[in-house]
Amino acid sequence: MLLTKTRDKLLSHPVAVLLTAYAAGGSTALAFAPYNIWVLYPLALAFALWRMPTHSFKAAFGYWLSFGFGAFSIGISWVHVSMDRYGGLPLVASIGLMALLALYLALYPALAGGLLQKLSRRNDYWRYLALFPALWTLTEWLRGWIMTGFPWLWAGYSQTDGPLRPLASITGTLGLSFVVAFMAGAILLALSKRWKPLAIALPILLAVTMAVPSLNDIVSQNKQVKVALVQGNIAQSMKWEPDHLWPTMLKYMDLSRPVLDADIVIWPEAAIPAPEYMVNDFLENANKAANLNHAAIITGIISYQQDKFYNSLIVLGNHFGKQQPAGDYLGDGVNEFRKHHLLPIGEFVPFEDLLRPIAPLFNLPMSSFARGDYQQPNLSALGYQLAPAICYEIAFPEQVRDNVHSNTDMLMTVSNDAWFGESNGPLQHMQIARMRAVELGRPLLRATNNGVTAVVDYQGNVIKSLPQFEAGVLTAEVPLVTGMTWFNKLGQWPVLALAVVLMALSIARRLSLLGLPKSAD
Repeated sequence: MLLTKTRDKLLSHPVAVLLTAYAAGGSTALAFAPYNIWVLYPLALAFALWRMPTHSFKAAFGYWLSFGFGAFSIGISWVHVSMDRYGGLPLVASIGLMALLALYLALYPALAGGLLQKLSRRNDYWRYLALFPALWTLTEWLRGWIMTGFPWLWAGYSQTDGPLRPLASITGTLGLSFVVAFMAGAILLALSKRWKPLAIALPILLAVTMAVPSLNDIVSQNKQVKVALVQGNIAQSMKWEPDHLWPTMLKYMDLSRPVLDADIVIWPEAAIPAPEYMVNDFLENANKAANLNHAAIITGIISYQQDKFYNSLIVLGNHFGKQQPAGDYLGDGVNEFRKHHLLPIGEFVPFEDLLRPIAPLFNLPMSSFARGDYQQPNLSALGYQLAPAICYEIAFPEQVRDNVHSNTDMLMTVSNDAWFGESNGPLQHMQIARMRAVELGRPLLRATNNGVTAVVDYQGNVIKSLPQFEAGVLTAEVPLVTGMTWFNKLGQWPVLALAVVLMALSIARRLSLLGLPKSAD
């Protein structure tokens, strides 16, 4: 009896409660790539809800801050790699900055937990099945929007290899976050012997998931396109060195020459690490080689227009199809994509006059890009329409959605994740890209410098991929589809509207403005 009381007292100590929350949050990292233990996320949330202090907003906020800090300090620990290896910072400083970022990101689950305590103190169905999913979804959306956004590790991404993945074509990834939070509440209620919500929700979710193909009007075009994705595996330390410019370009051309029988050849982000005007001879030769083979080459490059540099994609060779004249590339900005969603510090430096003198971190190569338009025409390559996203942009579902049209054949994303070494960052990046294919019902082509280079079908399944950290070429026949998913038509606004309505009802319920029962038990 004494041992039991002592144990309970220790477990209820404020420090022990916060450490438990940190551990629960940290465990969610295992739900994402490369581990993909998808069931861990709702279980971790359910456990956190069970242990949550309910006596004050401050206590709940601190508890969920600890949960969020655990989730992000472990889940995005890879962020420090770029600062340590390439930013010129000591290891202690790079880890410290990563921890500060994790602490900032933890404010969002902390806000959700604090409001949960403030708006609903009763231990009822509404609290766990309506208010908590609404708050979790809204705060995740805010995290993906405020200060240009960081939508990494949304709860919905934990289901990329789980049974709920097809739902993303209806609800989007943010909608999956709502479902995951709902399931956490249902699991908690089931543990307290209130099984009804879980018993009802599971068959409904299973039925809707199985019905998804009939709910979306995605159909096969009965046509395939042959693609070749080139992974150069250029060392990040060499990439921007002037002496390595021509060896880098020649390497990509040499890797591509045997596969110019493909319709489309894709090189990764900044595969040509120089402004377009400096490499005109190379571009003209590559353009001729593509045209002679009735192919198109899409490459990352630095473009220069109106005294501004852009992180861009251009199309060499045949733009409009085998029946059209060759020699389409003119270097005039036509059929070019310019990155819109730039990465803070890496591609632009806020308050640069103040920050650039502080450390090499704020003077990374090519960290002064201009921003391209939010909406841009699809790239045309051999007559196929590709909706592009460069690197970080693929993490923003609404931006990608707003650039996908009924005649878009494929999604395409290029990246250079060499900044993050052998960490989990590139694998999580690949996981995020796969979910865009599910949401928008289009196959996705992903070309990277050192991995993960892959082809993904419209259901989010990896058709083919290359090993990381090796130079190589991936060739694949990509089946094309047509039609639009419900997410493509409506976006994430229905989920956000639902969350806002549920939160408003919770506020009204809290203020006794609605004639709702005091307990739904």
